[in-house]
Amino acid sequence: MAEQAQFEELARQLSAVGAVKRDMGRILPHDCPAGSAAVLTLLGRHGDMRMSKLAELLAVDMSVTSRHVAHVAARGWIERHPDPADKRSRILRLTPTGLEQLDELSRRTTHLLAERLADWTDEDVAELIRLMTRLRASFGDCRSAPLRLPEPVSHETTRTPAST
Repeated sequence: MAEQAQFEELARQLSAVGAVKRDMGRILPHDCPAGSAAVLTLLGRHGDMRMSKLAELLAVDMSVTSRHVAHVAARGWIERHPDPADKRSRILRLTPTGLEQLDELSRRTTHLLAERLADWTDEDVAELIRLMTRLRASFGDCRSAPLRLPEPVSHETTRTPAST
């Protein structure tokens, strides 16, 4: 098991991943902010879905999801169709234009990663993928699992039978 100092360093490194994400966000087209890119990516990965499922996958509330969906729909990247099982719900589907936008996002991301990791070996990249996949699996679905914090350490001395 890793030591406390290793976990502290890991926490610092994970916080620094935000800088990588920000840099990746800078390569997005001006009309496709990160939230829109996430909508396209999830629809591309999981296929057609209800807004409630998209909100769950985005790990944001429905109002935020609605704004993202409105943005991509206004650009013609997705369509909203009535759900045959529940006419009050809508099924979201990528359009051909949305697929083109998703391909462009993938090209930009792949190019940036190839550029920034040019001095990494194929084995290094494969190992990073393996470890990040394992890390995500260790955390599971963070949206639904309650956080269990350790009990606070009491600085009071407790009396044991031997000390009385």
